[in-house]
Amino acid sequence: MNPADVSSVVRDYVRSVSLGESTGHDWWHVVRVTGLAATIREAEGGDPLRVELTALLHDVFDEKFYDGDAGTALSGLVDQLGIRAVFPDEVWDGIIFDILHLGFAGGFDQMPLSPEGQIVQDADRLDAIGAIGIARAFAYGGAKGRELYNPEEGIVPVATAAEYRTGSRHTVNHFYEKLLLLQDRMNTKTARRIAERRHRFMEEFLAEFFAEWEGA
Repeated sequence: MNPADVSSVVRDYVRSVSLGESTGHDWWHVVRVTGLAATIREAEGGDPLRVELTALLHDVFDEKFYDGDAGTALSGLVDQLGIRAVFPDEVWDGIIFDILHLGFAGGFDQMPLSPEGQIVQDADRLDAIGAIGIARAFAYGGAKGRELYNPEEGIVPVATAAEYRTGSRHTVNHFYEKLLLLQDRMNTKTARRIAERRHRFMEEFLAEFFAEWEGA
């Protein structure tokens, strides 16, 4: 199977399982991350097919939605889709490792990624900030039944990965526990440049949000 066919097979599968998902981790999130990753790779280098497949598959067995062994599931999916021969096993092992560790996880998962994994991590984090990041945050919060904001609760710090995953904090808290931290955690120069504008937009949004909350 040539690289174009591999891409098509994986795209078709991921679209089929993610289109219409309502927490902000849908097919269009995958499309944006894949496009951003390609843009970053063009500037920074890296294997284009490895970047693309990592981006396409990065949320298929995300820990927020999948309770099983994601590594085993990803390896099985590679066989199911008939694409294993496109890379040696050690490359697939690297891709799966990157996917398992590129998420934010409250900032507590800092495993070293391959250059391609770092690119996809940057692209995924860029899609979590700016205007789309704001929209995704509130979509996810609504899907989980969370309040927009609770001034009585305030901004609650997160001390462990378990707290990050299991808490029921209001959505505005998510800006402080994750979104506003991402600009300084980009791996590549290209992503850092893109992140500056998106970060600034979030700061402006929060200033307006709190002003309106107080009746301005």
